[in-house]
Amino acid sequence: MALSVLSPDATKLAQFEQIVMPHLNAAYNLARWLMRNEHDAEDVVQEAYLRAFRFFDGFQGGDGRGWLLAIVRNSCRTLLRQSGGRESAAEFDEQMHSARAPGSDPEERMLRQTGIDSVRHCIDGLPAEYREVIVLRELEEMSYKEIAEAASVPLGTVMSRLARARARLQDCLSLHSRRPGEVRA
Repeated sequence: MALSVLSPDATKLAQFEQIVMPHLNAAYNLARWLMRNEHDAEDVVQEAYLRAFRFFDGFQGGDGRGWLLAIVRNSCRTLLRQSGGRESAAEFDEQMHSARAPGSDPEERMLRQTGIDSVRHCIDGLPAEYREVIVLRELEEMSYKEIAEAASVPLGTVMSRLARARARLQDCLSLHSRRPGEVRA
């Protein structure tokens, strides 16, 4: 009986593929919201995966998603800092990033799209530190502890940022839900 022995590089690659690769969509989602540009997000994710693989030997086990998203977050901040802090205001392509409900009537689709556009606009208008915690908590469904580790901030800071981000989102969405010409009481 012959034993199949993997080389150290092959073992590292297999572990990397098992632990980190499943989180590609989460990495892109975070990068997209932080960079506000799909092409920059793709570049950041590619760079983050290269860094993650290069430093995979330093991975201490645990949550591969949190570890990867911390790298993505840091890569986004580095690129934004290098570009002079400019954040692109590129539009997010809803058709490319979500599936439509089959069989919806046109009016229902229009109302849903209007709501999605409002939420997207409001999230996009948040400061970066609020936007990242909202994306990690509400879209990626990470725990407060996971967000604290990924963002390298204390747990209390995560809770504070989330509370402030949610309040801003609620205010923004209430403004968007009013009809044109409607006066707020």
